[in-house]
Amino acid sequence: MSLSSGLKNRLILLLLWLAIAAVVVVFHRVLLPFAIALVIAYLLEPLVTRLAALRVKGHAVPRWVAVIALYAGFFLLLYIFALTVVPQLYRELAGLTKAGMSFFNGLTPERIAEFSQKVETWLLSRGIPVDLSGAEAGAAAPQYGLSFDLESSLREGLAHVSEVFRTHFFDAVAVLQRFVGGVAGSIFNFFFVLMVAAFLLIDWRTIGGFFGSLVPADRQAALGELARAIDKKLSGVVRGQAMICLVNGTLTAIGLVILDVPFVFVLSLVATVLSAIPIFGTIISSVPIVLMGLTQGFNTGFGILLWIIGIHALEAYLLNPKIMGSQAHIHPVVVAFALVAGEATLGFAGALFAVPVAGILIAVFNAIHERALRPQAEPAAEAAVPVPREPGTERPAE
Repeated sequence: MSLSSGLKNRLILLLLWLAIAAVVVVFHRVLLPFAIALVIAYLLEPLVTRLAALRVKGHAVPRWVAVIALYAGFFLLLYIFALTVVPQLYRELAGLTKAGMSFFNGLTPERIAEFSQKVETWLLSRGIPVDLSGAEAGAAAPQYGLSFDLESSLREGLAHVSEVFRTHFFDAVAVLQRFVGGVAGSIFNFFFVLMVAAFLLIDWRTIGGFFGSLVPADRQAALGELARAIDKKLSGVVRGQAMICLVNGTLTAIGLVILDVPFVFVLSLVATVLSAIPIFGTIISSVPIVLMGLTQGFNTGFGILLWIIGIHALEAYLLNPKIMGSQAHIHPVVVAFALVAGEATLGFAGALFAVPVAGILIAVFNAIHERALRPQAEPAAEAAVPVPREPGTERPAE
Protein backbone atom coordinates (compact mmCIF):
# COMPACT_ATOMS: atom_id res chain seq x y z
CA MET A 1 0.00 0.00 0.00
CA SER A 2 1.65 3.24 -1.18
CA LEU A 3 1.74 6.32 0.99
CA SER A 4 0.02 9.49 -0.12
CA SER A 5 2.11 12.43 -1.27
CA GLY A 6 1.09 14.54 1.73
CA LEU A 7 2.06 11.83 4.21
CA LYS A 8 5.41 11.31 2.47
CA ASN A 9 6.18 15.02 2.77
CA ARG A 10 5.33 15.00 6.46
CA LEU A 11 7.60 12.01 7.08
CA ILE A 12 10.45 13.68 5.19
CA LEU A 13 10.06 16.88 7.22
CA LEU A 14 9.94 14.85 10.44
CA LEU A 15 13.20 13.10 9.47
CA LEU A 16 14.81 16.49 8.80
CA TRP A 17 13.77 17.76 12.24
CA LEU A 18 15.12 14.58 13.82
CA ALA A 19 18.43 15.10 11.99
CA ILE A 20 18.66 18.67 13.34
CA ALA A 21 17.86 17.42 16.87
CA ALA A 22 20.53 14.71 16.55
CA VAL A 23 23.16 17.31 15.57
CA VAL A 24 22.19 19.45 18.58
CA VAL A 25 22.43 16.48 20.96
CA VAL A 26 25.74 15.16 19.58
CA PHE A 27 27.48 18.55 19.46
CA HIS A 28 25.82 20.19 22.47
CA ARG A 29 29.21 20.84 24.10
CA VAL A 30 30.20 23.33 21.40
CA LEU A 31 26.84 25.09 21.06
CA LEU A 32 27.38 27.74 23.75
CA PRO A 33 29.15 30.30 21.47
CA PHE A 34 26.45 29.82 18.83
CA ALA A 35 23.72 30.25 21.44
CA ILE A 36 25.32 33.50 22.64
CA ALA A 37 25.65 34.67 19.03
CA LEU A 38 21.96 33.90 18.49
CA VAL A 39 21.00 35.98 21.53
CA ILE A 40 23.18 38.88 20.33
CA ALA A 41 21.63 38.67 16.85
CA TYR A 42 18.15 38.63 18.37
CA LEU A 43 18.96 41.72 20.44
CA LEU A 44 20.37 43.65 17.49
CA GLU A 45 17.93 42.51 14.79
CA PRO A 46 15.43 45.40 15.31
CA LEU A 47 18.25 47.93 15.00
CA VAL A 48 19.56 46.31 11.83
CA THR A 49 16.05 46.24 10.36
CA ARG A 50 15.58 49.94 11.09
CA LEU A 51 18.94 50.82 9.56
CA ALA A 52 18.16 48.69 6.50
CA ALA A 53 14.85 50.53 6.10
CA LEU A 54 16.67 53.84 5.55
CA ARG A 55 17.07 55.09 2.00
CA VAL A 56 20.21 56.84 0.77
CA LYS A 57 19.78 58.65 -2.58
CA GLY A 58 16.70 56.57 -3.29
CA HIS A 59 18.40 53.22 -2.58
CA ALA A 60 17.73 50.99 0.41
CA VAL A 61 20.64 50.25 2.74
CA PRO A 62 21.76 46.61 2.38
CA ARG A 63 21.58 44.56 5.56
CA TRP A 64 25.31 43.80 5.46
CA VAL A 65 26.04 47.54 5.39
CA ALA A 66 23.68 48.06 8.33
CA VAL A 67 25.47 45.29 10.27
CA ILE A 68 28.89 46.80 9.53
CA ALA A 69 27.69 50.25 10.61
CA LEU A 70 26.28 48.82 13.84
CA TYR A 71 29.49 46.93 14.58
CA ALA A 72 31.55 50.06 13.84
CA GLY A 73 29.53 51.99 16.42
CA PHE A 74 29.95 49.14 18.91
CA PHE A 75 33.74 49.01 18.52
CA LEU A 76 33.92 52.80 18.80
CA LEU A 77 32.06 52.62 22.13
CA LEU A 78 34.31 49.73 23.18
CA TYR A 79 37.39 51.82 22.34
CA ILE A 80 36.08 54.76 24.36
CA PHE A 81 35.27 52.38 27.23
CA ALA A 82 38.80 50.95 27.12
CA LEU A 83 40.34 54.43 27.23
CA THR A 84 38.17 55.90 29.97
CA VAL A 85 36.72 53.16 32.16
CA VAL A 86 39.20 50.26 32.03
CA PRO A 87 42.09 52.21 33.67
CA GLN A 88 39.75 53.29 36.45
CA LEU A 89 38.54 49.71 36.87
CA TYR A 90 42.14 48.52 37.09
CA ARG A 91 42.99 51.14 39.70
CA GLU A 92 39.92 50.25 41.74
CA LEU A 93 40.62 46.50 41.55
CA ALA A 94 44.21 47.10 42.63
CA GLY A 95 43.02 49.34 45.46
CA LEU A 96 40.37 46.80 46.47
CA THR A 97 42.98 44.02 46.60
CA LYS A 98 45.36 46.17 48.64
CA ALA A 99 42.60 47.22 51.02
CA GLY A 100 41.54 43.59 51.46
CA MET A 101 45.07 42.46 52.26
CA SER A 102 45.52 45.34 54.71
CA PHE A 103 42.21 44.51 56.35
CA PHE A 104 43.08 40.85 56.91
CA ASN A 105 46.62 41.62 58.02
CA GLY A 106 45.33 44.18 60.50
CA LEU A 107 42.77 41.90 62.17
CA THR A 108 44.55 41.75 65.53
CA PRO A 109 42.65 40.64 68.66
CA GLU A 110 42.51 44.26 69.79
CA ARG A 111 40.93 45.44 66.52
CA ILE A 112 38.46 42.56 66.56
CA ALA A 113 37.43 43.46 70.11
CA GLU A 114 37.12 47.14 69.14
CA PHE A 115 35.00 46.25 66.12
CA SER A 116 32.77 43.98 68.24
CA GLN A 117 32.26 46.80 70.74
CA LYS A 118 31.29 49.25 67.97
CA VAL A 119 28.77 46.85 66.47
CA GLU A 120 27.35 46.06 69.90
CA THR A 121 27.00 49.78 70.76
CA TRP A 122 25.36 50.55 67.42
CA LEU A 123 22.82 47.74 67.81
CA LEU A 124 22.13 48.66 71.45
CA SER A 125 21.45 52.30 70.49
CA ARG A 126 18.69 51.00 68.21
CA GLY A 127 17.09 48.81 70.83
CA ILE A 128 18.72 45.50 69.82
CA PRO A 129 20.54 44.07 72.87
CA VAL A 130 23.21 41.68 71.57
CA ASP A 131 26.45 40.60 73.26
CA LEU A 132 29.17 40.14 70.62
CA SER A 133 32.08 39.69 73.00
CA GLY A 134 31.01 36.27 74.24
CA ALA A 135 30.83 35.13 77.83
CA GLU A 136 34.20 34.34 79.32
CA ALA A 137 34.76 31.25 81.42
CA GLY A 138 33.51 31.74 84.96
CA ALA A 139 31.97 35.12 84.13
CA ALA A 140 28.43 36.00 84.98
CA ALA A 141 25.78 35.39 82.38
CA PRO A 142 25.39 38.37 80.05
CA GLN A 143 22.46 40.67 80.49
CA TYR A 144 21.61 40.53 76.80
CA GLY A 145 18.98 38.40 75.11
CA LEU A 146 21.44 37.22 72.42
CA SER A 147 25.10 36.31 72.80
CA PHE A 148 27.66 35.65 70.07
CA ASP A 149 31.44 35.42 70.40
CA LEU A 150 32.43 37.43 67.33
CA GLU A 151 36.12 37.51 68.22
CA SER A 152 36.47 33.73 68.42
CA SER A 153 34.46 33.25 65.25
CA LEU A 154 36.65 35.66 63.29
CA ARG A 155 39.81 34.01 64.60
CA GLU A 156 38.59 30.54 63.64
CA GLY A 157 37.49 31.79 60.22
CA LEU A 158 40.85 33.44 59.51
CA ALA A 159 42.71 30.32 60.67
CA HIS A 160 40.57 28.21 58.35
CA VAL A 161 41.22 30.56 55.41
CA SER A 162 44.97 30.46 56.11
CA GLU A 163 44.95 26.66 56.25
CA VAL A 164 42.98 26.40 53.01
CA PHE A 165 45.39 28.82 51.31
CA ARG A 166 48.43 26.81 52.40
CA THR A 167 46.83 23.51 51.38
CA HIS A 168 45.61 24.69 47.98
CA PHE A 169 48.39 27.13 47.10
CA PHE A 170 49.62 25.11 44.14
CA ASP A 171 46.03 24.59 43.00
CA ALA A 172 45.63 28.37 43.04
CA VAL A 173 48.79 28.75 40.92
CA ALA A 174 47.40 26.24 38.42
CA VAL A 175 44.10 28.11 38.30
CA LEU A 176 45.99 31.36 37.66
CA GLN A 177 47.89 29.73 34.81
CA ARG A 178 44.65 28.45 33.30
CA PHE A 179 43.15 31.93 33.68
CA VAL A 180 46.06 33.58 31.87
CA GLY A 181 45.86 30.98 29.14
CA GLY A 182 42.12 31.39 28.93
CA VAL A 183 42.36 35.13 28.27
CA ALA A 184 43.61 34.51 24.73
CA GLY A 185 40.87 31.94 24.20
CA SER A 186 38.26 34.38 25.49
CA ILE A 187 39.41 37.05 23.04
CA PHE A 188 39.14 34.55 20.18
CA ASN A 189 35.70 33.43 21.34
CA PHE A 190 34.58 37.07 21.61
CA PHE A 191 35.36 37.82 17.97
CA PHE A 192 34.09 34.41 16.86
CA VAL A 193 30.73 35.05 18.53
CA LEU A 194 30.50 38.50 16.93
CA MET A 195 31.30 37.00 13.52
CA VAL A 196 28.59 34.34 13.84
CA ALA A 197 26.12 36.96 15.07
CA ALA A 198 26.91 39.13 12.02
CA PHE A 199 26.18 36.25 9.64
CA LEU A 200 22.93 35.53 11.47
CA LEU A 201 21.90 39.20 11.23
CA ILE A 202 22.63 39.43 7.51
CA ASP A 203 20.58 36.31 6.68
CA TRP A 204 18.04 36.60 9.52
CA ARG A 205 14.95 36.36 7.31
CA THR A 206 16.49 33.71 5.07
CA ILE A 207 17.26 31.53 8.09
CA GLY A 208 13.74 32.07 9.41
CA GLY A 209 12.31 31.16 6.02
CA PHE A 210 14.39 27.97 5.93
CA PHE A 211 13.05 26.74 9.27
CA GLY A 212 9.56 27.78 8.17
CA SER A 213 9.93 25.57 5.08
CA LEU A 214 10.46 22.57 7.36
CA VAL A 215 6.83 22.86 8.48
CA PRO A 216 3.93 21.48 6.41
CA ALA A 217 2.15 24.13 4.36
CA ASP A 218 -1.15 23.69 6.21
CA ARG A 219 0.64 24.35 9.53
CA GLN A 220 2.65 27.42 8.54
CA ALA A 221 -0.07 29.85 9.59
CA ALA A 222 -0.09 28.29 13.06
CA LEU A 223 3.72 28.43 13.07
CA GLY A 224 3.64 32.15 12.28
CA GLU A 225 1.22 32.72 15.14
CA LEU A 226 3.46 30.73 17.50
CA ALA A 227 6.55 32.64 16.33
CA ARG A 228 4.84 35.96 17.06
CA ALA A 229 3.85 34.74 20.54
CA ILE A 230 7.43 33.61 21.25
CA ASP A 231 8.85 36.91 19.97
CA LYS A 232 6.45 38.87 22.18
CA LYS A 233 7.60 36.89 25.22
CA LEU A 234 11.30 36.96 24.37
CA SER A 235 11.35 40.63 23.42
CA GLY A 236 10.44 41.40 27.00
CA VAL A 237 12.57 38.76 28.68
CA VAL A 238 15.79 39.28 26.69
CA ARG A 239 15.71 42.86 25.41
CA GLY A 240 13.84 44.10 28.47
CA GLN A 241 16.28 42.43 30.86
CA ALA A 242 19.23 43.95 28.97
CA MET A 243 17.74 47.44 29.38
CA ILE A 244 17.01 46.80 33.06
CA CYS A 245 20.64 45.69 33.57
CA LEU A 246 21.85 49.05 32.25
CA VAL A 247 19.34 50.97 34.39
CA ASN A 248 20.29 49.00 37.52
CA GLY A 249 24.00 49.58 36.94
CA THR A 250 23.51 53.31 36.34
CA LEU A 251 21.31 53.82 39.41
CA THR A 252 23.72 51.76 41.54
CA ALA A 253 26.62 53.95 40.43
CA ILE A 254 24.62 57.10 41.28
CA GLY A 255 23.88 55.78 44.78
CA LEU A 256 27.51 54.82 45.37
CA VAL A 257 28.64 58.32 44.37
CA ILE A 258 26.01 60.05 46.53
CA LEU A 259 26.85 57.98 49.62
CA ASP A 260 30.60 58.22 48.94
CA VAL A 261 31.16 54.45 48.75
CA PRO A 262 34.55 53.58 47.17
CA PHE A 263 35.14 51.41 44.09
CA VAL A 264 32.15 52.80 42.20
CA PHE A 265 33.09 51.39 38.79
CA VAL A 266 33.79 47.86 40.02
CA LEU A 267 30.67 47.57 42.16
CA SER A 268 28.34 49.12 39.57
CA LEU A 269 29.79 46.86 36.85
CA VAL A 270 29.17 43.81 39.06
CA ALA A 271 25.59 44.99 39.62
CA THR A 272 25.07 45.50 35.87
CA VAL A 273 26.38 42.09 34.86
CA LEU A 274 24.70 40.07 37.63
CA SER A 275 21.34 41.77 36.99
CA ALA A 276 21.15 39.56 33.90
CA ILE A 277 20.34 36.69 36.28
CA PRO A 278 16.96 37.55 37.84
CA ILE A 279 16.45 37.29 41.62
CA PHE A 280 19.71 35.52 42.54
CA GLY A 281 21.95 37.90 40.60
CA THR A 282 20.39 40.84 42.40
CA ILE A 283 21.01 39.28 45.82
CA ILE A 284 24.60 38.27 45.01
CA SER A 285 25.52 41.72 43.64
CA SER A 286 24.04 43.47 46.69
CA VAL A 287 26.27 41.68 49.21
CA PRO A 288 29.65 43.25 48.25
CA ILE A 289 28.03 46.67 47.84
CA VAL A 290 26.54 46.62 51.34
CA LEU A 291 29.76 45.24 52.83
CA MET A 292 31.78 48.00 51.18
CA GLY A 293 29.28 50.54 52.51
CA LEU A 294 29.69 49.14 56.01
CA THR A 295 33.44 49.77 55.83
CA GLN A 296 32.58 53.49 55.60
CA GLY A 297 30.25 53.32 58.59
CA PHE A 298 27.01 51.73 59.68
CA ASN A 299 24.93 54.64 58.42
CA THR A 300 26.54 54.39 54.97
CA GLY A 301 25.97 50.65 54.85
CA PHE A 302 22.35 51.03 55.90
CA GLY A 303 21.87 53.87 53.43
CA ILE A 304 23.22 51.92 50.44
CA LEU A 305 21.05 48.97 51.47
CA LEU A 306 17.97 51.21 51.38
CA TRP A 307 19.11 52.59 48.00
CA ILE A 308 19.42 49.07 46.54
CA ILE A 309 16.00 48.13 47.89
CA GLY A 310 14.61 51.28 46.28
CA ILE A 311 16.20 50.38 42.93
CA HIS A 312 14.67 46.93 42.91
CA ALA A 313 11.29 48.26 44.04
CA LEU A 314 11.46 50.66 41.09
CA GLU A 315 12.36 47.74 38.85
CA ALA A 316 9.52 45.56 40.13
CA TYR A 317 6.73 48.15 40.08
CA LEU A 318 7.73 50.45 37.20
CA LEU A 319 10.49 49.12 34.93
CA ASN A 320 9.24 45.56 34.53
CA PRO A 321 5.66 46.58 33.58
CA LYS A 322 6.84 49.42 31.31
CA ILE A 323 9.88 47.79 29.64
CA MET A 324 8.95 44.11 29.63
CA GLY A 325 5.18 44.47 29.53
CA SER A 326 2.53 42.20 30.94
CA GLN A 327 2.83 39.77 28.03
CA ALA A 328 6.46 39.02 28.89
CA HIS A 329 5.92 38.68 32.64
CA ILE A 330 7.07 35.39 34.16
CA HIS A 331 6.03 34.52 37.69
CA PRO A 332 8.93 34.71 40.19
CA VAL A 333 8.35 31.08 41.24
CA VAL A 334 8.78 29.97 37.62
CA VAL A 335 11.92 32.13 37.32
CA ALA A 336 13.41 30.60 40.49
CA PHE A 337 12.63 27.07 39.30
CA ALA A 338 14.10 27.77 35.86
CA LEU A 339 17.32 29.18 37.37
CA VAL A 340 17.80 26.26 39.76
CA ALA A 341 16.97 23.69 37.08
CA GLY A 342 19.22 25.38 34.51
CA GLU A 343 22.17 25.62 36.89
CA ALA A 344 21.75 22.00 37.99
CA THR A 345 21.61 20.84 34.36
CA LEU A 346 24.20 22.95 32.54
CA GLY A 347 25.93 25.00 35.25
CA PHE A 348 26.39 28.75 34.77
CA ALA A 349 25.39 28.59 31.09
CA GLY A 350 22.15 26.88 32.11
CA ALA A 351 21.40 29.61 34.66
CA LEU A 352 22.17 32.30 32.07
CA PHE A 353 19.79 30.90 29.45
CA ALA A 354 17.21 29.48 31.87
CA VAL A 355 14.80 32.44 31.83
CA PRO A 356 14.76 32.94 28.01
CA VAL A 357 14.17 29.20 27.52
CA ALA A 358 11.41 29.33 30.14
CA GLY A 359 9.89 32.26 28.24
CA ILE A 360 9.88 30.23 25.01
CA LEU A 361 8.31 27.21 26.70
CA ILE A 362 5.63 29.38 28.34
CA ALA A 363 4.85 31.04 25.00
CA VAL A 364 4.52 27.62 23.31
CA PHE A 365 2.33 26.34 26.15
CA ASN A 366 0.05 29.38 26.00
CA ALA A 367 -0.24 29.20 22.20
CA ILE A 368 -1.18 25.50 22.28
CA HIS A 369 -3.61 26.12 25.13
CA GLU A 370 -5.33 29.00 23.30
CA ARG A 371 -5.51 27.00 20.09
CA ALA A 372 -7.02 24.05 21.96
CA LEU A 373 -9.76 26.28 23.39
CA ARG A 374 -10.44 28.09 20.10
CA PRO A 375 -12.58 25.37 18.43
CA GLN A 376 -14.95 25.48 21.38
CA ALA A 377 -15.52 29.21 20.95
CA GLU A 378 -15.64 29.35 17.14
CA PRO A 379 -18.93 27.41 16.63
CA ALA A 380 -20.72 29.65 19.13
CA ALA A 381 -19.34 32.76 17.41
CA GLU A 382 -20.36 31.49 13.98
CA ALA A 383 -23.89 30.73 15.20
CA ALA A 384 -24.23 34.30 16.46
CA VAL A 385 -23.30 35.85 13.09
CA PRO A 386 -26.42 36.44 10.92
CA VAL A 387 -26.37 34.80 7.50
CA PRO A 388 -26.80 37.44 4.75
CA ARG A 389 -29.72 36.93 2.37
CA GLU A 390 -29.26 36.93 -1.35
CA PRO A 391 -30.66 39.93 -3.26
CA GLY A 392 -34.36 39.62 -4.00
CA THR A 393 -35.07 37.23 -1.15
CA GLU A 394 -35.77 39.84 1.53
CA ARG A 395 -39.20 39.62 3.08
CA PRO A 396 -41.33 42.68 2.32
CA ALA A 397 -42.16 44.98 5.21
CA GLU A 398 -45.59 44.40 6.65
